[in-house]
Amino acid sequence: MVNLALEIAGIKMKNPVMVASGTFGYGQEYSEYLDLNKLGALITKSVTLKARLGNLPPRIVETPAGMLNSIGLQNEGIEFFINDQLPFLSRFTVPVIVNIAGESPEEYAELAKRLSTEPLVKGIEVNISCPNVKKGGMSFGIDPKMTAEVIAAVRKATSQPIIAKLTPNVTDITSIARAAVEAGADALSLINTLVGMAIDIETGKSRLGTLTGGLSGPAIKPIAVRMVYEVAQAVKVPIIGIGGIMNGGDAVEFFHAGARAVQIGTANFITPEAPLQIIKEIEEYVHRHPRAFNFS
Repeated sequence: MVNLALEIAGIKMKNPVMVASGTFGYGQEYSEYLDLNKLGALITKSVTLKARLGNLPPRIVETPAGMLNSIGLQNEGIEFFINDQLPFLSRFTVPVIVNIAGESPEEYAELAKRLSTEPLVKGIEVNISCPNVKKGGMSFGIDPKMTAEVIAAVRKATSQPIIAKLTPNVTDITSIARAAVEAGADALSLINTLVGMAIDIETGKSRLGTLTGGLSGPAIKPIAVRMVYEVAQAVKVPIIGIGGIMNGGDAVEFFHAGARAVQIGTANFITPEAPLQIIKEIEEYVHRHPRAFNFS
């Protein structure tokens, strides 16, 4: 057995494999297919102050080596999450990290404040990178000043570990990363999806109800690895790599680029057991290369 246990920003994990926000719901559906307790951490679907209906359909389009999505942060709001979703997650020992999204720094702060009173919540991932909403989301994450304002507001509202989730849809991701860290982020997760578009050639119209959507899957992995590498040279906080990780080898690429942990996203839609298989493959790699990484 290989020991992959580690700690990120005070969050103790059995291994460096998390499930990415928006691809795993709140864990309930996937719990029928895999043991949640074997995950490094579970990151919930984005939670907002009030319920959101999300974007108009169609909202998902398959693409070569990936998919476009335009869900629009559909969720039932913070009250529903606390009263109806957290009780289910309390059955497990997996660390729960809640992804939050808002339309103003004040909304992010209020969400963080509410979640700080929940013992089950071990950390907060601040979504300043969703490309599928008109207000908030990526509009904060493409501007270092706005990034800092949101993270500072969350930092003031909570003592919980803060993970800032960064967008790749910028000219220089290192400037955003530095702004987030200077404002109080304990760790960074990157990348969120790239803005993309698919057109129906028969109608000449977008195949998504919102014209554009977020591209994820293997197609974006080389971009994600490059950005993780760049950010790892620019900041000292732990980095969590995201983007097209389908197997253990993909995860290892991110570790070599400077990531301390990874998140599994699109792979969950293809194979629900993918995170556990990736953990196994990382163990096998570390067994063959015992000095490659220090997870302790």
